[in-house]
Amino acid sequence: MKQRIITGVLGGAGFLAFLWVGGWSYAGLIGVLATIGYMEFCRMKKIPFYSLEGAVGLVLMWLILLTGLAERGFLPPIWPLQVPNNILTGLVVLLTLIVISRNRIQVEEVAYLFLGSLYIGFGFSYMIQTRLMTDGMIWSLLALTVTWANDSGAYFMGKRWGKRKLWPSISPNKTVEGSLGGMVLSLIISGIIGLLFPELGSLAAVLGIGLIISIVGPLGDLIESAVKRTTGVKDTGSLLPGHGGVLDRFDSLLLVFLVLHTIQLI
Repeated sequence: MKQRIITGVLGGAGFLAFLWVGGWSYAGLIGVLATIGYMEFCRMKKIPFYSLEGAVGLVLMWLILLTGLAERGFLPPIWPLQVPNNILTGLVVLLTLIVISRNRIQVEEVAYLFLGSLYIGFGFSYMIQTRLMTDGMIWSLLALTVTWANDSGAYFMGKRWGKRKLWPSISPNKTVEGSLGGMVLSLIISGIIGLLFPELGSLAAVLGIGLIISIVGPLGDLIESAVKRTTGVKDTGSLLPGHGGVLDRFDSLLLVFLVLHTIQLI
């Protein structure tokens, strides 16, 4: 518990410092985290990230990541940095590897790497894109703090009052009471940020976004838990003491930023 809190506070403060600086510093940090996250994703399936198929997936992930910078004018909108060009090309190359390798590379591995490249690439790309928006730091702060509040509220409320399991076959430690506690704390933090930063729009709109985050965030966590269950691992890594790996810490945020951009709320 103590190690988890220390890592969370120090890591969160450091991340917010990069968020405040913005620009290439923040984009560079996101790039490093995305790369580590992809390496963890490969490791869960026991696929070396430096193998041919792993490297192709990594390149695809980076092309998707850089697409966000191209769309915001930080990079030239060249052909490899355009969706769906990079996605379709990556898919064709990965499928071709099955034939070239004479089935040493399995369809299941290709599907796994393709999914990981999209999920990690777009999730982290939207984190960069959000920061580059008008009032991007505030929007990023909203998504980050509400997601963290939801995670913390669910953890501590679940520890104290949790009795009914939310989804024991995927994540046995999550409880209904914890999830409700996380949702309440998410709305409280959303309301505070909405009052502090009126440029985000009406308080009702900010609370609505907070409610969506409180639902999507745990879903991202459950998705990651399901992947870990199917691959037989407990944590995606050990980089963050008390939390696990990068994907263990950013699983909720990846889906939150992806969904908020997909439905055009930010």
